[in-house]
Amino acid sequence: MKLPAEAGVPVALGTPPSGSSGSPFLGWHERGYLPHFDAPFVTQFVTFMLHDAFPVTRRREWEGVLNEPEDSQRRRKLEAWLDRGHGECWLRRADLAALVEAQLRKGDGQGYQLQAWVLMPNHVHVVVDVWATPLSKLLKLWKGASARAANLALRRSGRFWEREYFDTLIRDGEHLKRAVRYTENNPVKAALVAERKAWRWGSAQWRDQYERLPWQRAGAAG
Repeated sequence: MKLPAEAGVPVALGTPPSGSSGSPFLGWHERGYLPHFDAPFVTQFVTFMLHDAFPVTRRREWEGVLNEPEDSQRRRKLEAWLDRGHGECWLRRADLAALVEAQLRKGDGQGYQLQAWVLMPNHVHVVVDVWATPLSKLLKLWKGASARAANLALRRSGRFWEREYFDTLIRDGEHLKRAVRYTENNPVKAALVAERKAWRWGSAQWRDQYERLPWQRAGAAG
């Protein structure tokens, strides 16, 4: 698979804290079907999903989505596939959605900054300012702890999350707005609620009348 050029990658839209963990970043790399970008101080739109969101019995259908050569087209087809709600859709359970969201927000403002997030029945969207910890390590942190807790609640063992994930590098302010809008409107698009702030498991409900999250309000007050 041909990877995008690394030159001209924008720096993050969010302002990182001082200091650096010295963690290694991989730049453009590939694992499985998909290319990933891994760099400090960038903003990423990330999607990760439950392990059965792409059922083996329907491989002929979803494999075509993953092999779509054009990035934006592949993303649209991927989102449409996920919104059909294949698999067990464990994140429909309030207790499981709560523990996954808690894990996402646990390090918010410390090791990274969440610009937006939403938990759908079988997948999660996150718009995140990556600071000094590689995106791959953030995902391992979020998925590892939540998988253990979820499996305990479900009284099961085995994989909870799909190993692979999808990430898109945010290019500029307009791209960021579109990614945030898509993320928070996903429950409406999937006909789960009529209005984005009615969805319990996402950042939309935390926005004020000026569309600011709590950390953005605190920054404006300071």
